[in-house]
Amino acid sequence: MALVGRPNVGKSSLFNRLVGGRPALVEDVPGVTRDRRYGVADWGPVHFRVVDTGGLDPSAAGILGAMRQQTLRALDEADLVVFVVDAREGVTAVDADVARVLRQSGRPVLIAANKVDSDRGEATAHEAFSLGFKEVFSVSASHGRGVNTLLDAVVSRLPPPKPAAGRDAVGAPSTADAEDGPLRLAFVGKPNVGKSSLVNCLLGEERVLVHDEPGTTRDPIDTLFSFAGREYVLVDTAGMRRRRAIDTLTEHVAAKMARDQLDRCDVAALVIDARMGATAEDARLASLIEDSGRAALVVLNKRDLVGRADIDAKVEATRETLSFLSYAPVLLTSAVTRGGVTSILADATRVFDQASRRISTGELNKLIEEIVAHKPPPAGRAGRHVRLYYATQAGIRPPTFFVSTNHPAEVAYPYRRFLVNQLRKAYGFDGTPVRLMFRAHRQKLRQAPPGARKSTKAGRSRKK
Repeated sequence: MALVGRPNVGKSSLFNRLVGGRPALVEDVPGVTRDRRYGVADWGPVHFRVVDTGGLDPSAAGILGAMRQQTLRALDEADLVVFVVDAREGVTAVDADVARVLRQSGRPVLIAANKVDSDRGEATAHEAFSLGFKEVFSVSASHGRGVNTLLDAVVSRLPPPKPAAGRDAVGAPSTADAEDGPLRLAFVGKPNVGKSSLVNCLLGEERVLVHDEPGTTRDPIDTLFSFAGREYVLVDTAGMRRRRAIDTLTEHVAAKMARDQLDRCDVAALVIDARMGATAEDARLASLIEDSGRAALVVLNKRDLVGRADIDAKVEATRETLSFLSYAPVLLTSAVTRGGVTSILADATRVFDQASRRISTGELNKLIEEIVAHKPPPAGRAGRHVRLYYATQAGIRPPTFFVSTNHPAEVAYPYRRFLVNQLRKAYGFDGTPVRLMFRAHRQKLRQAPPGARKSTKAGRSRKK
């Protein structure tokens, strides 16, 4: 079911109401939503996909014209269309143009006259019948008024599901395949570095809106995708700038939603414009990835715009600027020529597998013994002798290890980094951070001297 209408009539608010939560960015400004956004609605025993679209203005040009193409693609996919209009403003000329496009599509259409918050708005909602469709439902997306009646009508008019092999009716993994789940790959970076172009290139279609205006993408866009027998969720995020450079609430919320994707993804691909190489702002984004603990890739996009003589210097400068993310592979891609694009998926799978590695306790402690024998930890403050007793792996994604020692605070940062490098040398862990946690060693309780036990017994005898 596709939600269609002119800009700023409340499609995203209705989308959030139907799928639950606030997965779509909402603001009282036309044109906030620009891409198709998918969710799943549950109504009784029925589950169906809901598609939120950007505002449809058939006569618009520029980026609004590109948004129109995204909406028309949603119409091609839809079994049913809910045409959202603003009951407060009444029917406009743009609404009439949208109605003409919907009639030409041949899809069944229900009208949702939105922003009817009370009975007084019912009269204005009836004006929507002039658009030529038989069924009009008065709703309030913000308050939930009339949404149940609309859902009853939607469910009764949807065709029966057509599940594909290994997938359910809404395109989600079936129960048999959902145990491992698809690998979630998020593309993050500054505005206009080519994140959306890379996603479209991998999918082979214009799934997300691409325009030369910076900040085109606003909502994070999830797309399920299968490649070489493995499933992925590709997440295109809004471009992130320094907070002091953000001048609108829309961009502020979009950037926060993009940062939140780092906590949800399995692998983060930091996309950088190869012409400029890594900048201080890219380093800030890289630090967010490092803090999140996610496996990482560094993607130098727009490789076709950099000469062969300069590309090696760009790669070297990027590695130097992102030295704390040195474990992340650096990939060269071009969404225009498709060069190196599929290697993103191969490397994402590899670093995810590395982040999921488990090392047995016996093997790990054998390595720690060899490391300490070759290079013991330096003495701490006041000449304290530091000992490492044993280690165990506490978790994965990222690989996390607990190391037992007599003085946790005395293990200096250079030695901690040395231990991490030795773990990487032995086990790889390419593309993933490695966490070391030092804990105080549990000393065995000293037994009380024999005289103390005898005196206790004597005391008990005297008491008796």
